[in-house]
Amino acid sequence: MHKSIEIDEKIFQDAVKFYGTVFNLPPLASKIYSYLLFDCEKVGIAFDEFVEVLSASKSSVSTSISLLLNAELIVDHNKMDERKRYFFINDEYKKIRLEKIVQKLQDEIKLLDDLNNFKKNKEDDYNERLEVYKAILNKNIQNIQESINKL
Repeated sequence: MHKSIEIDEKIFQDAVKFYGTVFNLPPLASKIYSYLLFDCEKVGIAFDEFVEVLSASKSSVSTSISLLLNAELIVDHNKMDERKRYFFINDEYKKIRLEKIVQKLQDEIKLLDDLNNFKKNKEDDYNERLEVYKAILNKNIQNIQESINKL
């Protein structure tokens, strides 16, 4: 079997490193995700191609694909005339990623509020810098929400 897509090795390696860090992916899952980025024509990549091109075991590829599917980073489709599943980048991943960022920012604000309420009960001094920081977080949430709506 040959590669069904053309990749640039340097960009591929940069993508593996970047998405492995950003999405907290294990190395093989990051390689699969990065490989799919080069499927510009959206033909889809079959399981067997990942096994061969990435020189990985079927079990490892299967585990990594399951992780990527569960994280909603990729999607799969079966073509009508074939039994094979083909994998694609989830076109909604940008929206999903931004929604996760918003959730983390909201979680941090809640935690800061809980800590601040606890400290207020014990101490009388109020932390003005905390309010400035929370305002920055809220502004970022608002900006990201506007971007999500545009996507």
